[in-house]
Amino acid sequence: MLTLERLEITQEAFHLTADFSITPGARVAIIGPSGAGKSTLLAAIAGFVEPSAGRILWQGRDLGPLAPGKRPLSILFQDQNLFPHLTAAQNAGLGLRCDLRLSPAEMRDVGTALERVGLAGLAARKPATLSGGQQTRVALARTLLQARPLMLLDEPFAALGPAMKAEMLDLLAALAAETGATVLMVSHDPGDALRIADQTILLAGGLARAPQPTGALFAAPPAELAAYLGTPGTRPQRGPHKP
Repeated sequence: MLTLERLEITQEAFHLTADFSITPGARVAIIGPSGAGKSTLLAAIAGFVEPSAGRILWQGRDLGPLAPGKRPLSILFQDQNLFPHLTAAQNAGLGLRCDLRLSPAEMRDVGTALERVGLAGLAARKPATLSGGQQTRVALARTLLQARPLMLLDEPFAALGPAMKAEMLDLLAALAAETGATVLMVSHDPGDALRIADQTILLAGGLARAPQPTGALFAAPPAELAAYLGTPGTRPQRGPHKP
């Protein structure tokens, strides 16, 4: 279980609070207006941003003392972070060893991961010779090989066309179901959340609200979400929000 325990993130005029837990294996979308702190929240969980207060716990263990590389998570960004001088197999293999000194068994694992994401026969290709969708698949293969129980995704499919994005979302959901990983995915597109996320976290007004069932949240959006979506919403609650 991932727990954000009275978490506060402060950066100059920016302030964000969160206080909730996410159940193991959940697929959770993070949505909200630009500047609300979606990427910042992921960065804090990953260890790249230090909270000003509170704790981030995984299975009851405080992640605060752990460096980003030591945390039980993998991260997938929009730009995929592929090295142009490495092949698809080598880029994926970084998920196993950063020095790429892979054993024969590990090389077989890389091949299996590439096949799993639909890149059979493309192991020797470099990123410049791959399409955007294929590059995303390489990054997913690397994430799969890392075999971490928590996957953080910061709009990794935003640059893809609608059909390719839908295909990649479905592949992500399938991989998460296979591995049992907990998924947190930042997106500006409500369709992404509705397609694969069981729950959605709304960020607005300096608050990350506790995860809510995605369908119900978008069917009756609170005022902050309705304003973001440009649709009528429910009246905001009086008094402090209670997740």
